Amino acid sequence: MPAPRFYCLPPLPLSTNYELPTAAAHHASRVLRLRVGDAVQIFDGIGNALDATINGISGKHVMLGNLQTCMVQPESGLRIVLAQAMCSSDKMDWIVQKATELGVNEILPVQAQRSVAKLSGTRAEKRTEHWRSVVISACEQCGRNDLPQIHAPQELDAWLLSMRTTPGSKFILLPGGATQLQAQPKPQGSATLVIGPEGGFTADEANVAQQMGFTPVLLGPRVLRTETAAIAGISALQTLWGDFN
Repeated sequence: MPAPRFYCLPPLPLSTNYELPTAAAHHASRVLRLRVGDAVQIFDGIGNALDATINGISGKHVMLGNLQTCMVQPESGLRIVLAQAMCSSDKMDWIVQKATELGVNEILPVQAQRSVAKLSGTRAEKRTEHWRSVVISACEQCGRNDLPQIHAPQELDAWLLSMRTTPGSKFILLPGGATQLQAQPKPQGSATLVIGPEGGFTADEANVAQQMGFTPVLLGPRVLRTETAAIAGISALQTLWGDFN
């Protein structure tokens, strides 16, 4: 069984002893009920990780020893940006979690005309922080040492206009997409994938996206739910041009 993993703010310690941050210490001692002598791993979210052993637990404090650099799992050769139209909170949490596990580099929540959820101001800030915690938990679970960047929600139209000169391949998933994703040429460096809300994109939104250089694509003959489309799309990108190439 893999050793439990904990996210720690960089820089990781250079010494042989280290005290876990408060939240990680609580999770280690109170939730996982780890004990002295148990193996753990810490990572900094920017690609580095250390193997360690718990050598002391006292109250809210968990001390680590025997810190050693461990083999780092490489990131995908394809940089993936997921622009996900806002949907219900449970679905968004699930998408953020699974997208992280599948290796996306950036997650951008966008507010489309048919988005069920609308966030702004303090609510948007709190929700963004919540998604960041989901990202951290997903990285701890899946063994990933790089935290994807989670952006604050943006209006879809404004974001699309900002993408006019952005390099890399750009795809928008549409039920009436022109071609299958696998028929597209291999992306050079990065791929941006836009997924619509529960009610789909409006005709105007789809038109603006195409004017900004987004290619309409399909993943198959069936209409997918927004959370299914996001995960299927990322998986297809990784299979075609990322993790397995």
